Amino acid sequence: MNTPAMALQIPGVGSNYAYAERDGNGDFLDGGNNYKMTIPADAPVKNFWSIVIYDPQTRSELQTDQLYPSKNSARGGFDTNADGSVDLYFGPEAPAGKEANWTQTVPGKGWFTLLRVYGPLEPWFEKTWKPGEFELVK
Repeated sequence: MNTPAMALQIPGVGSNYAYAERDGNGDFLDGGNNYKMTIPADAPVKNFWSIVIYDPQTRSELQTDQLYPSKNSARGGFDTNADGSVDLYFGPEAPAGKEANWTQTVPGKGWFTLLRVYGPLEPWFEKTWKPGEFELVK
C-alpha cells in the first residue's frame, strides 16, 4: 500500500468516505427520481461533512445548472431541522420550500454519491452514527 495513512482510523485526523449508488430499496439512484436523505444531528466530525454527487460515466461531478452538485456543513446555506439534523433532497427539480437543501440531478442519467467526513470522530468508526438512506420520494 502506497498510502497507509488512508487506512488508519485516527479520530479527528484525515478524512473518511461513504459511497452510495443505490436507494434504501436497493435500486440504483436515478436522475429522473426525487430522493430525500437525512444527515442526523451531531455528525461525528472535527471539521465538516460534505456530500457530492457524481456522474458514473465520467466519475466527475455531475454537470447540472447548479454551480456545485453538493452540500457541506462548512459552506452551510441550508436549512437545519429543530433537532440539528439536515434533510437533503436530490432530484431534477427542487421540492417547494426545500430549494436550499436540494441538489439537482439529470433525468435519464444515473448518479452516485460520496459522503466525506473531515476529521472523523469515534462514532463514525464505531458506526454508532450513520447517515440516512436515500428514500425515494413520490
